[in-house]
Amino acid sequence: MGFPGGTAVSIVTVYDWPTVDGQAGGSPHLHTASTEGYVVTGGTGAVETLSGDGYERRDLARGTVLWFTPGTVHRLVNVSGDLQVVVVMQNAGIPEAGDAVFTFPEGTLDDPEAYAAAAGAPAAPDLTDAERGEAARARRDLAVDGYLALRERVQSQGPEAMRPLWDRAARLVSGRTETWRRLWADGPKAQADATGAHLDALAKADGAHLCDAHVGDAGDPAAKWGMCGRLETWDLRP
Repeated sequence: MGFPGGTAVSIVTVYDWPTVDGQAGGSPHLHTASTEGYVVTGGTGAVETLSGDGYERRDLARGTVLWFTPGTVHRLVNVSGDLQVVVVMQNAGIPEAGDAVFTFPEGTLDDPEAYAAAAGAPAAPDLTDAERGEAARARRDLAVDGYLALRERVQSQGPEAMRPLWDRAARLVSGRTETWRRLWADGPKAQADATGAHLDALAKADGAHLCDAHVGDAGDPAAKWGMCGRLETWDLRP
């Protein structure tokens, strides 16, 4: 059994690189199949979102807890320079298998090969760690360019201006869903089904499943250049 709820957890130290609009932070993006949650553990900042509610900006400080559903474009802004967030992702394995879509300019979103090259640049083989960081920054800058244009459209036209991005995102990920379905079945669904079976057993005063009690340990984290910052991640799947 994997981490509770079939979720994934990572620590994000948000990028302090400035962008074209003067704000430091991460790459705006959305998730197509998974809800994402933040628990802010240090520093101050903000998250800008574009969703069915339009454009919103929420301040972040230690103790802030918030989450956003699939389709919500989110951009982390690092105000203090030391913003750190624990990220909890629904459906462990699916976000890592490509359910995120960056807010690149429309021309890039409409070209699957160009999109894949831009999105995957930091993971290209044979790069030094410094080169991966440079690639992550260039990817962030491209996503911010597309985001700023999208934000302007949403502010002037309303949430309906999001629909072309949502349609493009669905097209980009449509070929991945069979892999995602297997990850979901082996992780979150399996855990939910197990809970149902446990409740059925407990209703009969049957505690046999308690004999399987054990402690899980994810071990040391892996460091990565992420979408929004430097990541410390664990593989928490079963």
